Amino acid sequence: MNGRKDPHDHGSQGRTEPTLGDLDHLDDAPAPKAKADDGLPQVTLDPERRRSVPSRPPARSGRRGWLIPLLLLLVIGVGTSLWMEQDKLRGLVPSTELDGVLGRAEVALQEGRLDGNDGTSARELFEAARALQPDNDRARDGLRKVGLAEIARADAALQAGKLDDADQALVAARELLGGGSDVDRLTQALATARTGPVQTDHLIEQAQQAFDAGKLDGDDGAGTLYRRVLGADPNNAVAAHGLDKVGEALASQAHKALDAGDRTAASALVDRLAALIPNYGELPALRAALVPADKPDGAALADALNQAQDAMRAGRISGDGDDTALAHYKAALALDPDNADAKAGLAQVAQALIMQANAALDSGDHEQAHKLLDQAAELAPHSADLAAARARLGDTHKAAGALPVAGDAQDVAGPTQHPVLTAQQTADLARMIQRADAAAQQGKLMLPPGDSAYDLYRGALALDGNNETARHGLEGLPSLALNQFNQALASGNLQVAGDRLADLGDLSPGAAGQDELRQRLANAWLDQAEQQLQQGDRASAAQSLERARKLAPGNARLSTLTARLQTGS
Repeated sequence: MNGRKDPHDHGSQGRTEPTLGDLDHLDDAPAPKAKADDGLPQVTLDPERRRSVPSRPPARSGRRGWLIPLLLLLVIGVGTSLWMEQDKLRGLVPSTELDGVLGRAEVALQEGRLDGNDGTSARELFEAARALQPDNDRARDGLRKVGLAEIARADAALQAGKLDDADQALVAARELLGGGSDVDRLTQALATARTGPVQTDHLIEQAQQAFDAGKLDGDDGAGTLYRRVLGADPNNAVAAHGLDKVGEALASQAHKALDAGDRTAASALVDRLAALIPNYGELPALRAALVPADKPDGAALADALNQAQDAMRAGRISGDGDDTALAHYKAALALDPDNADAKAGLAQVAQALIMQANAALDSGDHEQAHKLLDQAAELAPHSADLAAARARLGDTHKAAGALPVAGDAQDVAGPTQHPVLTAQQTADLARMIQRADAAAQQGKLMLPPGDSAYDLYRGALALDGNNETARHGLEGLPSLALNQFNQALASGNLQVAGDRLADLGDLSPGAAGQDELRQRLANAWLDQAEQQLQQGDRASAAQSLERARKLAPGNARLSTLTARLQTGS
């Protein structure tokens, strides 16, 4: 660019292209001769320093240094989000225990182990899964599949002539599925198989005779006979008309009882009508007519209940006179025999009497303890606490449910001194407690008589009133009933839930929270009735509504669903 030429170039006068020269021998090249001063500063490079210059320039870290803080901020942000969302993330992690139970349940279903009492059947395992996670779809669907499998088993047993097996499978199917067309079909087929072919003409004649004699319901009543005909021949117009006449007769009797002011008789007639013809058209109106009669004297009833509560708080539980909790609650029941508050109050009185009896035992007053427990037994004869107190007192006859022996000294004296048990008695006691434990886990809390956990524990205490295992088992039955109620309700076994609720009412009458349990069960029956209506199964829906009505007659959903039942919408 400065117009100077290479002094060694003697060649072409044209353009000379620049070259780099021999780079391999750059270090060995002789130093260039001094050039003419061109006015620029002279720069020299030491060979040693030249060798130390790297072949590639170092990374320019200054331009990438911002990456490290950015990465740190990202890590902190992600960590904070994970910590704040840990509950949600934990919910996404599958439950090993739940998956294991469901897996075993599905295997049991495939192997045909549908039901049982050893904890390994498909039904038990699916119900256990529902207890762990009530809204689990696999468990709900699994129970439905078990119900369908029970239908198939009942069908096969019926075809093979094994009527008892068919009946057992049908009961399980009804509990799991809540009814349905297949259940109804098999029920009719099983009834036919047990009684043989139905002679409809003969049954209709018998039904007419029963109707003329005023036998409207019952095993040999006109209504039952007409229903048997319809079970064998659903389109039989004569039987259908006869059943309507039975309904009209029962409804007429209920109206007459209402006009006469006999609310108890009217209510009983309405219940009979509902049991015989659940979807009878006039039932809602009859129940509505019963509502005012449920409160014959609202002010007097409220006053009796308030005075009873005041007496309870003041410690006037029972005794002579009319100003005791016991007297006031009885007065309330006289005004309204179905009043739930009065019934619960009497149960609380019984519990208070049992507590007083235990206090009398602590002070050595066994005679007073006997009197208090006898009073409590009149109000709550199946109370677990009552049975335990009887055993503690040594009142083994009453603790075991038997009548006291005439002249038995233990009725007036102190507790019986139990003799030392023989080896055989000790073995019998151990077996009885083991049977009681097994019955309790199987849900046989109060039934069947003699083989229920309640009766077996009391039998064990009759052998040894000081046996702590039997006493604790007996006292723990109310809690077990509550747990089994919740499990049955979660798994949709409403019949079982109702049984456990009834057991709880017997074992721990008046305990807090039982009204809430009734409402929960009633709503479950109403949910089932709504599903059955959507499926067009009006007969099963009517039965579900009736069960809900008995549990919670004031439930607001009853009228809506009953109207849907009557209109078929």
